[in-house]
Amino acid sequence: MKLLFDQVSNECSIKVTEKYSTSFSSAVKMLSPSIRQDIYNIYGFVRFADEIVDSFHEYDKAFLFDRFQKDLNFALDQKISLNPILNSFQHTVNKYNIPKKLITAFMKSMRMDLFKSEYKTADEYNEYIYGSADVVGLMCLQVFVKGDTEKYNELKDSAMRLGSAFQKVNFLRDLKADFEQLNRTYFPNTDLSQLDEKSKQEIIEDIENDFEAAYIGIKNLPIEARFGVYTAYKYYKKLLIKLKNTPSKEIKNTRIRVSDYQKARLFAQCYFSYKLNLL
Repeated sequence: MKLLFDQVSNECSIKVTEKYSTSFSSAVKMLSPSIRQDIYNIYGFVRFADEIVDSFHEYDKAFLFDRFQKDLNFALDQKISLNPILNSFQHTVNKYNIPKKLITAFMKSMRMDLFKSEYKTADEYNEYIYGSADVVGLMCLQVFVKGDTEKYNELKDSAMRLGSAFQKVNFLRDLKADFEQLNRTYFPNTDLSQLDEKSKQEIIEDIENDFEAAYIGIKNLPIEARFGVYTAYKYYKKLLIKLKNTPSKEIKNTRIRVSDYQKARLFAQCYFSYKLNLL
């Protein structure tokens, strides 16, 4: 029975989200049940693609990625896949008419991680950010507005800026792992082996500008999505503050994180702000 297989596929996407990101899965749980599963489905897809290029070092990554691309194309065309993650993703794509060009841009950036280790210009950096993060924000936005084109266009820029902010915070947080384990440098014109406070501050100011622009859109999101997105926004802003207050030398040598206690307190604060209409 296809219905049972679809249910199993959805459960797999939930499990992937919970296992790979406790913070994001907590934020997703604060979305309306009417859209929650579809965000799990999007996350499961982007996580699997990212894992291929980041984690499977003992395998032929290019071969695996090509296979994943073929399976993705089949799933989108035939509206079914024996890969449960792709099966749940195609369901969301077809349900909300998520533009294929967003998926193509995402896969292009993921493929870049197979061979490109340094981004020397702002254009290269921005292209990667667009494909790896901005379009993910746009996929989610298509779900949030439930296909409303006018609302989508109104919030599009803010959704992209939020995606950019999240990705750049991840880059700064994961500086050590990206540089030492994956031999990657994302920030252009920055010598990460000699990262100083001036360079760090320039990166943080850029992220703060993204967050400021994104907040305008968050306040205007449909009620079903606003609380969950606001919670994710506040979590990443908290992480950015910790990075801002951490010396550049320490950022290069450790992974900054928000403690479970701080997360719980943050989520409680978000709830009261939302309930009191203080967003």
